Amino acid sequence: MKLRDIYGKAVAAGMENDPRGKESVSLSLANRKKEYDALKEEDRAYFDMESLSNPYADTRVLSGTGEEDVQTVIVGIDIETPELLLVDALKARGRRVDAVVAHHPEGRAYANLYQVMGMQSDILNKAGVPINIAEDLMDGRAKEVQRRLMPVNHTRASDAARLLGIPFACFHTVADNMVSTYLERLFEEKKPAVLSDVMDLLKAVPEYKEGLMNGSGPNILIGFPKRKAGRIYVDMTGGTEGSKDIFQGMASSGIGTIVAMHLSEEHRKEAEKNHINVVIAGHIASDNLGVNLLFDEITRGSSDGGLEIIECSGFKRVSRTQ
Repeated sequence: MKLRDIYGKAVAAGMENDPRGKESVSLSLANRKKEYDALKEEDRAYFDMESLSNPYADTRVLSGTGEEDVQTVIVGIDIETPELLLVDALKARGRRVDAVVAHHPEGRAYANLYQVMGMQSDILNKAGVPINIAEDLMDGRAKEVQRRLMPVNHTRASDAARLLGIPFACFHTVADNMVSTYLERLFEEKKPAVLSDVMDLLKAVPEYKEGLMNGSGPNILIGFPKRKAGRIYVDMTGGTEGSKDIFQGMASSGIGTIVAMHLSEEHRKEAEKNHINVVIAGHIASDNLGVNLLFDEITRGSSDGGLEIIECSGFKRVSRTQ
């Protein structure tokens, strides 16, 4: 399988599992095409052409042509220069490694992380928050994240990969979308009545069970086990944390419980102020779930047994297709 094919399958799976729905994803791509068409010729050289077919700016091939044949891939939650040096050392010892895939973005994908945050507005709107409120609050938060990323030396890891000759990609929102869809379907099917039911469902998922073993699994951040869950909102995708001012709108729309990867102290206070229960599923555990589900889709139907995956940097492979 070529790296470009792995990347293409990851994007396709992310789009198929996008919680906004196919219509919103198609509209996003159509709007991006309009932006490109409206550009002056001299400005088109700076346009990210991948964004015409991939709506997730934080998912990219960072090093290599994409035409590399890949049989063995190292997959990690965070891949930076130390991990790339580890890959180089493994190769020097005779270990085959054809490419490296990170979950968290690096390079241009990290610099443009804020661009995927707009999808949170559509997800909130589907949950009942008026779109004008969701967009207004998310626009401000996305600009805040953009300002925070502007001074970051974001090409360090991708430069290291290039110098070491290691094909390198990152799959961020596409994997997070997998988590959102998986948990939304789980809660819709099982209909947990109280927070302890939510916790029991999470604890039955291998990645969250592993997280508990490592001290980073699910926990109730706001509420208590016998409190009614009410309507559950899964907050697992869209780049990074949204606006801290959105919780009043969420409460007004009837959301009783948020199940999230993580929540800052500032956001926690606002959720508590608006009487919303919060269950933290666990950041790295959720990332593991998303990446595992994503690679299940990438390797599904492969006639040669798929890819050999070497676990690295907080990632543990759990396959649901075998």
